[in-house]
Parts: sequence; C-alpha cells; structure tokens
Amino acid sequence: MRRPSSKIKEDIAKLQEQLKVAETREAERIGRLALKAGLGEIEVDDVKLVEAFEELAKRFRGGNGETRKSHSAQNPAGASSGANSEA
Repeated sequence: MRRPSSKIKEDIAKLQEQLKVAETREAERIGRLALKAGLGEIEVDDVKLVEAFEELAKRFRGGNGETRKSHSAQNPAGASSGANSEA
C-alpha cells in the first residue's frame, strides 16, 4: 500500500516540529547546567566553547561514540562512571 505524498509531507512536518521541541528542551537543559557550573560568567570565544563541549561529549561517550542510553545501560542508576572510565 502506497501512501500519498501529501500524507508523507504531513508526517515530515510533524516530525520536524517534534525535533524542534526536543532540541529546544535539550538546549534549555544544557544551558541551565552550564549556568549552574558558572559558564555564564566566563568570557570565552564561541568556537573555543564549542570545542570544549565536543571534548566533554567525547569524554562522556567514552571516546568511542557510544550514546548516553547505551552508556547508562552499562552503569546502573547511582553508579559512578567517572572514576572507572578515567583509570
């Protein structure tokens, strides 16, 4: 059964809106955490800040591209992941 292109376009529009909402929610979360950590008080070039965030993301992924979900599956809630992965 084929779906008409108008239905597919409608689905794409809905998914784009869901993506926009999810990205906004994630950006607000990261922004709140960055402010809480004191990053709002630091004057730093955006390029350097993005590089630092990329390094941080790589660190939390374990350097091998693993995602947050797969990482949390390996570490039960409440388990420390920093000490074991740095050793």
